Amino acid sequence: MKVLVKADGLGKRFTSRPDEARRLNLANIAFGRSRCAAMWALRNVSFEVEAGEMMGIVGANGAGKSTLLRLLGGIGKPSTGILQMNGRIGALLDLGGGFQGDLTGKENSILSAVVAGLLKHEAIEILPEIIRFAEMEEFIDAPVRTYSTGMLMRLAFSVAVHTSPEIMLVDEYLAVGDLAFQAKCNARITKLREAGCAIVLVSHSMDQIREQCDRALWLRQGMLIACDDAKSVAAHYEQEMRLDSIRRTPENSSRATTSGAELFPKKNRFGSMEMEIADVILHPGHVLGCGDPLGIEIRYRCQSALMSPIFSVSITRPDGSVCLDINTQSAQVPITQVEGYGSIRLNINRLDIAAGSYFVNAGVFEATWSHAYDFHWHAYQLHVEGGSAHKGILAPPCRWEMD
Repeated sequence: MKVLVKADGLGKRFTSRPDEARRLNLANIAFGRSRCAAMWALRNVSFEVEAGEMMGIVGANGAGKSTLLRLLGGIGKPSTGILQMNGRIGALLDLGGGFQGDLTGKENSILSAVVAGLLKHEAIEILPEIIRFAEMEEFIDAPVRTYSTGMLMRLAFSVAVHTSPEIMLVDEYLAVGDLAFQAKCNARITKLREAGCAIVLVSHSMDQIREQCDRALWLRQGMLIACDDAKSVAAHYEQEMRLDSIRRTPENSSRATTSGAELFPKKNRFGSMEMEIADVILHPGHVLGCGDPLGIEIRYRCQSALMSPIFSVSITRPDGSVCLDINTQSAQVPITQVEGYGSIRLNINRLDIAAGSYFVNAGVFEATWSHAYDFHWHAYQLHVEGGSAHKGILAPPCRWEMD
């Protein structure tokens, strides 16, 4: 396959302005610290992306993901190494960030398509398709300063994917619009890949990396840790996050919840405790029938404000095998800031799993999944009652028919 993206020994160094560096050095000398040095956001990163391939980029905040994506998009030049981009680039680094507020959606679409490399008559030609895909027929002649964030994102995405890119640079594209529009985004991305477009995706969602990407690149503090099969890299990255959560868990976090669950640090409770799960309440209770509804209420407390935490719930068997795993990020539940006491509830209309004993696990995580604030594992028992007509995990309503 043709290589469309090639980075060899790529590095990016940022230095302070001379006056700023002078002030910092004087302060460092006064307090007995070493002089400030240039900061490497990326160092010695090498990889290739072939036509039709999707490469994921993972790493904690400050790992260099955004810097790498911007270099690939031509925003700034590398300090070291060689970067080759062999094709027309479509970039989704800041959805709607290039739009001019006083221009209409139609005018901005044409302008953005021309900036992306199309001729004006080509941009006008594909405009109806852009508008239709973005579902913006009703608002396309209004100035974009009147658009909601969601409308801007839909239009920007639509423009980017309709300009025939050979290389797509994407930052969390599944955050665009509602679930129905996200399905359209997925279908369009698949179509681009089938046409030979190489895609580089930055994502904090390991599920997205596993499901969407062929390979993944893992950055830590600007250094390349791994570049391999997406499932393998995602698994190793998640393992490191788990170990980090264990390291952050204070020894004094042993306690019993109001519902009677016993929690022991680094055994069935993990996390930094910047935000704590006070209790997990099952509605209507710990015993229910197969196919019955189940409500899982997570009560939490948070001493200081935290931005965009992610709540997760899983149901597992005693051997740890997973029956259900869901979180607020993948479900697109908008959570901006939390502080003080509160609760969040997951309602399952039908729990169609086989009769038996299970555990409900609950967690709350930092906004980029870098570590757990608090995670309770196998602390809340659930017993499902039912007949013996089913084997395996699923027990959906079903019947036999014979002609």
